[in-house]
Amino acid sequence: MDLEIFWYCLIAVLWSGYFLLEGFDFGVGMLLPFVPRTEGERGAMFESIGPVWDGNEVWLVVAAGATFAAFPAWYATMFSGFYLAFLLLLFFLIVRVVSFEWREKSESPRWRSVWLWANAIGSAGIALVWGIGLANLIHGVPLDSNGDYDGGLVDLFSAYTVFAGITFVLVLAFHGANYLTLRTTGDLYERVRTAARRLAVPAVAVGAAFLIWTVVVAIDRNDKDVFPVVLPAVLGIAALALAAFLVYAGRSGLAFTMTALGTIAAVATLFTGLYPRVMVSSSDFSNSLDVPGAASEHYTLAVMTVVVLIVLPIILVYQSWSYYVFRARVTGEEVRPPTEALARPTNGSPTS
Repeated sequence: MDLEIFWYCLIAVLWSGYFLLEGFDFGVGMLLPFVPRTEGERGAMFESIGPVWDGNEVWLVVAAGATFAAFPAWYATMFSGFYLAFLLLLFFLIVRVVSFEWREKSESPRWRSVWLWANAIGSAGIALVWGIGLANLIHGVPLDSNGDYDGGLVDLFSAYTVFAGITFVLVLAFHGANYLTLRTTGDLYERVRTAARRLAVPAVAVGAAFLIWTVVVAIDRNDKDVFPVVLPAVLGIAALALAAFLVYAGRSGLAFTMTALGTIAAVATLFTGLYPRVMVSSSDFSNSLDVPGAASEHYTLAVMTVVVLIVLPIILVYQSWSYYVFRARVTGEEVRPPTEALARPTNGSPTS
């Protein structure tokens, strides 16, 4: 396989891994203000993602780094053209990260409520911005003859891209609800199941509409044939529909598997519809950036391939081990220090 194609596919895999894993983190965050009723239950929801969320962020770092090294022209155009959008994304990321630590700095209900909402808003904002950003790659942005971005912030917003952002929010919230059904117990578990059922139909409807619309956009704006773009789209629609059915059937594990598959299929549809270009030009189609034109030299790609074949399996093994270690359900009960085994009477004599 040509190394340029290999790295394009690998970057698609890395983005899929990011939204698969960090996606349910975002979903849990979005549900924080609505599902739990007590401080213990709120703590349980934070605890369900506390040991793994930062590890999931690794996929974003690796995906961005791989794009920078393998396709520097793509990275330069995208990150410079989407500069303001990425600043907003960075703000949401920072707010969300800080919320995990600062929430525990005080027992004040108002303080904890502020950081709970910060996590929820940050999670929803990240999903929204990523949806809009990735959709713009295939929908098209104004590029000049040098492949440089030639527009403003308003050019990133269209009916399709905004709908893509809303889709990411709803589908990832549904994904997060299914994740919580595997990690919670008691009353919290029942409310999480209810939330998953309420999100099922809207998530499937919006997700299916987005995938169909993406196929249409790929044909209309990127000169693609229906095949093979339609394959991951159909797979994604089927997976989301099956997830909704399984939620109502009470099969939580399989439902989570299907939302995971639906999330991967959505990313696959975007990247399949985008190839052989990496950014479509809306002003002049001939100015679009394609895979060969945006890629690094062959030697650079060859060295990177050797490195990734060594490092990526290590990351996968370590992350799989961490999920295995933290697989137990969270209860939301506060851990209290143990009492002394022996009590001493007031006269100082030992107990019998």
